[in-house]
Amino acid sequence: MKKIYVPGIAIILFALMGSGFVSCTKSGFFEPSSTTNLNDSTVFADSAYSVGFLANIYIGIGYSEQADRFGNGGLDAAADESEVGSITASPSLQFATGQVNPTTVSPDNPNCGGICTVDIYNTCYKQIRAANLLLKRLPIIPLAEARKNQMKAEARFLRAWYYSLLLKHYGGVPIVGDTLYNYTDKISGKRNTYDEVLEYIITECDAAAAVLPFEQSGQTYGRASGGACMALKARVLLYSASPLFNEDSGIAGDSPLSIASAEVKPLVGHTSGTSQARWQAAADAAFAIISTGRYSLNVNNTQPGLGFYELFPKRINDEYIFQVMKPTGSANQDLERLFNPPSRAGSGGAFPYQETVDAFGMKNGKPITDPTSGYNPNNPYANRDPRLKYSIVYDQRLFPIRGSTGTIPGYSPINTFTGTYTPVDANGNPVLDDEGKQVVILEDQDAVFRGTRTGYYTNKMVDSANVAAALQAGTDRLIPLMRYAEILLNYAEALNELNADRENAFLAIEAIRQRAGLSPYTISRSLSKEEFREVIHNERRVELAFEGHRFWDVRRWKKGTELDKMMHGMEVKRSGKNVTYRVFELRKHNFRTAMYLWPLPQNEVAKSPEMRQNPGY
Repeated sequence: MKKIYVPGIAIILFALMGSGFVSCTKSGFFEPSSTTNLNDSTVFADSAYSVGFLANIYIGIGYSEQADRFGNGGLDAAADESEVGSITASPSLQFATGQVNPTTVSPDNPNCGGICTVDIYNTCYKQIRAANLLLKRLPIIPLAEARKNQMKAEARFLRAWYYSLLLKHYGGVPIVGDTLYNYTDKISGKRNTYDEVLEYIITECDAAAAVLPFEQSGQTYGRASGGACMALKARVLLYSASPLFNEDSGIAGDSPLSIASAEVKPLVGHTSGTSQARWQAAADAAFAIISTGRYSLNVNNTQPGLGFYELFPKRINDEYIFQVMKPTGSANQDLERLFNPPSRAGSGGAFPYQETVDAFGMKNGKPITDPTSGYNPNNPYANRDPRLKYSIVYDQRLFPIRGSTGTIPGYSPINTFTGTYTPVDANGNPVLDDEGKQVVILEDQDAVFRGTRTGYYTNKMVDSANVAAALQAGTDRLIPLMRYAEILLNYAEALNELNADRENAFLAIEAIRQRAGLSPYTISRSLSKEEFREVIHNERRVELAFEGHRFWDVRRWKKGTELDKMMHGMEVKRSGKNVTYRVFELRKHNFRTAMYLWPLPQNEVAKSPEMRQNPGY
């Protein structure tokens, strides 16, 4: 049997120390502390260093979902949510246009010219190695057994988390177990099957959940919890039940599973059992979380949907289950700098497509395609789902302005229009300035084709209080990786696919729609399984927009054709008080069957004939 070097694990112990060890403060953020001249014995003979080493394994938990994973764009721009923020070659653009290939490039360059298929591969295996190192050295750490048991459980959960990222990117991957490989060690290049990796993740989650507190608080807030273990289990079971990994799903179309050779099939999906049994397991896992009563949606409808907006700047809330911890204050401005319009000191980031805007229905709960919805293409943003304005900035969307003292003196509109605009009041009379002159607004830096290529800016999770020209204010925001709304969506989807207990499926979706400020928020019980499936899919698209889900959802549903089409933007033209809306073609997206999964890094495949590449690459 030919042996190869451990993929992505060929690092020395202290490679992780490049960013410094970290410790947990009362704010819950893992802050770096200085370390020098450390070795294996020194680190694990010291309790503070050992705790810091564990905290370092959390670095990378949000790597897959981070908004700038590929420079000015992440998975949203690699799917059909947004146009990439830079027209130069990037993985986002290459995924969108169907040019993805197994070529590996330096993982140190996030703006690589080729496809960075190696980035998540190396990141995950480095952290899996770190978890294994901690588990091996636990006996010598000078801490109480109870504390060491919790550290062990955290490490096992984190190891499961990184394997879950590998599983959804590639399918089955090599499981290294508890073995601690060194740089010169060689292991078999053979991939474990999809089922084996799935079962490993579930086993690790169950074991960790039995030890960890259900929720973390105080100085441990943000660390792995029993609830996070249960939520990860529920997610991987939902993915496992989905059509992409089950040939008996009844959903038409090719997939890696359908085009794979007999040898490769077990690596990219299930080859035995039934999807119905898997949907039941997914439903049970989601319900296990719901039934605890420990999590809830963040609700405030004093203004429709305000609770949805207020959720994301709120550092501690009852909806987040697992999240990326970030500092408080001025060091926490990454989303504002990436997504804000130029007039608010942003770089634009990724720009939402018209198709994403159209997915948001009306405030009355109806899709804009329903002739009875009240949608007016000549006034397209009126009476829309409140989540639209809290997720996307469109023309004349009010945005805070900040005074020199750091306060917010008022709001002004974001002008994405082209031309000139003479606003009128509610009675149709021209708006006058303080000198009694008619106000005329000129096209500015935020306009379509200047500040944005689609006519829109991303606003999801952006803290509107942090909009000064120099972004003086910071935020308390964390980045959610798993939240209760996802659990409700998971539960509803699984129940609908089972075609059982549909009432609870309806109630789960209605809870999300009610929090969103829809009125009425109810759903007709006469919908067929197929019709309700589309409602659930769209609700997931809207509720979880720009949180790193759409890229994976459209794949696991085997809806690759939705990624193979022309994408569009919106040009708002103004002349005086007249306004017209023109949807324009922007970029043709391409998709092929192979792209349901990522290609494994070609240099890893080349190391051994036992390492099988994914179908179609």
